[in-house]
Amino acid sequence: MKKIRVLIVEDSNVIREFLEYIIDRDPRLEIAGVAGSAEEALRVLHRISPDVISMDIRLPGMNGFEATQRIMSEKPTPIVVVAASTESEDLKIAVNALQAGALTVLEKPVGSTSAKYEAFAGQFCTQLAIMSQVKVVRRRRDAKWTPHREWPLVKWRGDYRMMGIVCSTGGPNAVTQLLGALGPDFPLPILLVQHIGDNFLDGFAAWLQSVCPFSVKIVESREVPARGKVYLGGRDRHLRLGCEYYLEADGGDPVCSQRPSGTVLFESMARVLGKQALGVLLTGMGDDGAEGLLKIREAGGYTIAEDESTAVVYGMPGEAVRLGGACESLPLPAIAPRILELARARREERNGGG
Repeated sequence: MKKIRVLIVEDSNVIREFLEYIIDRDPRLEIAGVAGSAEEALRVLHRISPDVISMDIRLPGMNGFEATQRIMSEKPTPIVVVAASTESEDLKIAVNALQAGALTVLEKPVGSTSAKYEAFAGQFCTQLAIMSQVKVVRRRRDAKWTPHREWPLVKWRGDYRMMGIVCSTGGPNAVTQLLGALGPDFPLPILLVQHIGDNFLDGFAAWLQSVCPFSVKIVESREVPARGKVYLGGRDRHLRLGCEYYLEADGGDPVCSQRPSGTVLFESMARVLGKQALGVLLTGMGDDGAEGLLKIREAGGYTIAEDESTAVVYGMPGEAVRLGGACESLPLPAIAPRILELARARREERNGGG
C-alpha cells in the first residue's frame, strides 16, 4: 500500500522530532520533508509534492496563516494546522488559517504525561491520513468576504421559527458564505454547531462575527434566542433547544463521537419546533447531524444538505442524503437563495398566490 507523504512545517526542534517520531511509527504515513520555516516549506513544496502538510502557527518570518494562503493559491495541498498556544494572537492565526483553506486545527499536547502525548499522536496521525484524501481547490490570496449591497426583500410569514446549521471539516468557509448570503435582515435566530477544539472556540466566534452580518454568542447557560444572532455550541457541551424555546448547554454523553453534536441540536429542534424548524447540514467528516436532520424532516420541518459538488468533505451531508433526511441537496451557493425563496413561497401561499 502506498504511504501518505507528509511535509512537517515546524520551527521547534523538540516538537519537530516528536512529530517525526509519531509519523514514523504509523504504517500509513511517511515523511516527505521537514521545514523549519514557511519560506523553506514553499521552496520545497513543488519538488516533493506532499499528500498532506502539518503546519505550525508561530513560525519565524511568515506565519502559518500566511503560509496557508500561499500554499492554497500556488499548490493546493491538504493542511492540518498544529498550534501550541491559545493566546489571542495564536487563536486569530489558527482561525484565519482555516478561513484560508486549512482543513482542521489541532492543539499540541500540554504537560508531560504520556497519556496526553499518546492521545495526540493517535489523533494527529488519523487526521493526517483522512485529510490527505480531501480534494482541496486553489484559492486566490486576495479573496475576502465582502457584504452584499443589495438583499432580497423578503417578508416572512412566520412558519419557520429558528434555523440550525451543522458543519465540521471545511465548515468555517462554508458557514460564512451561507450567513453572508442570507443578509443582515434575516429574521430567525441561527443555531450553529461547528466541530472545533474548545481552545479555539473563542477565536472562531470572534472571527465569525467579524466576517458575517450577525452577532455571535457562545452558549454557556440558558439563553433566549433572538433574531440577528448566531448561537454557537461549544466548550465540550451540547447545544440544545428546550421545550420553552430557550437554548441550553449540557454535558451529556458524546453523540456521533461529538460534543457538541449536530444530531443533538437537530433532534431538539425537531421535538420543540416541528414544522417550524429549518435544518442545514454542511461539509464535514463522519455522520454527525445526519440522523438529526432526518428527525426534522419527519417532524415536518425543511432540511437542506450541501451537495457533493461543493462540500470539502461529503461525509455528514452524504449520510443525511443516504438516510433520506434531506428535502434537498444543494451546492453551497444555492442554499441561501433557496432559504429566502422558501420564505417568499410561504408569503405568497398566505396571500393566495398574489
